[in-house]
Amino acid sequence: MSLNKTVLNRFLDLEVPDNITQATYVWIDGSGENVRCKTKTVMGAVNGLEDLPEWNFDGSSTGQAEGSNSDVYLKPVRIYRDPFLLGHHKLVLCETYKYNKKPADTNYRFTCAQVMDEAKSEVPWFGMEQEYTLLDKDLHPYGWPKNGFPGPQGPYYCGVGTDKVYGRDIVEAHYRACLYSGVNVSGTNAEVMPAQWEYQVGPCEGITMGDDLWMSRFLLHRVAEDFGVVVTLDPKPIPGDWNGAGCHTNYSTKAMREDNGIVTIEKAITKLAGNHAAHIKAYDPKDGKDNERRLTGHHETSSIHDFSAGVANRGASIRIPRSCAEERKGYLEDRRPASNCDPYKVTEIIVRTTCLS
Repeated sequence: MSLNKTVLNRFLDLEVPDNITQATYVWIDGSGENVRCKTKTVMGAVNGLEDLPEWNFDGSSTGQAEGSNSDVYLKPVRIYRDPFLLGHHKLVLCETYKYNKKPADTNYRFTCAQVMDEAKSEVPWFGMEQEYTLLDKDLHPYGWPKNGFPGPQGPYYCGVGTDKVYGRDIVEAHYRACLYSGVNVSGTNAEVMPAQWEYQVGPCEGITMGDDLWMSRFLLHRVAEDFGVVVTLDPKPIPGDWNGAGCHTNYSTKAMREDNGIVTIEKAITKLAGNHAAHIKAYDPKDGKDNERRLTGHHETSSIHDFSAGVANRGASIRIPRSCAEERKGYLEDRRPASNCDPYKVTEIIVRTTCLS
């Protein structure tokens, strides 16, 4: 069942007094993969976090608390413009805290922020490439034949044409929603598997990377909702000879970006090699179990069991872009994180390994 959006627009066009703000609080639920939201009427303009009260929700319904002690606190941490309600209304990214005011189990932002503060002199920059797959309501890949498969992979990556790409309207709508909201989205493209897409967020410094990627995911699900389409971040949504979905993470420090930064990049890769198992565990919500289906050593992936690095090698754990090798400075790309990773966990462990160990 689809609702008529033209009817909705009639009501969204109704004037709301300037001294009333609809603030939609967004948070990560107990799965560590999904986002939830609810909206609060705030009296007055929202110009900063100080204008937003802490709130709470029923954690027993989100996998974050027992029913007998169900209140979980929402602490606003970042504000974005609302591309759905428009005007002065806001989206509010929140951290979650238990009844005793300690971080909820899936509040990985708390320790990530501490690590980014500790390493701020290194000026860590990140760019994350979020891959995802569009599905029909019946969870069949969007645009695929209902009784069969599309042609083999090859013509779909960065493709153009009705027979090569499915769902571009959703992609373009999401792109604009991100730009409007203030999410630092930097690009998008069709991916290798049909109905699979990618967008990139960054460069972002420190904790902003996780904030912007989580809000971009909320926006993606919310936009797809209006189109009646489902988004999955499953790392291997279709078994067999089809590409999986990752969240390749581009990373640099100030020293890497300066002349002869390749030396610092190579030192970082050596440290990453020595901590491979811990990174694999941090790179998907199921401690590496989701990535086992994706990191097979095939379909442009490294093996989950082995660490590797190389210039322009998309089959390696860590890729050094060819331009960086030639200029002897720049960044590295960690190709191991799964599409459903928590960006706070990913960026935290990368900084811990390369800067603080």
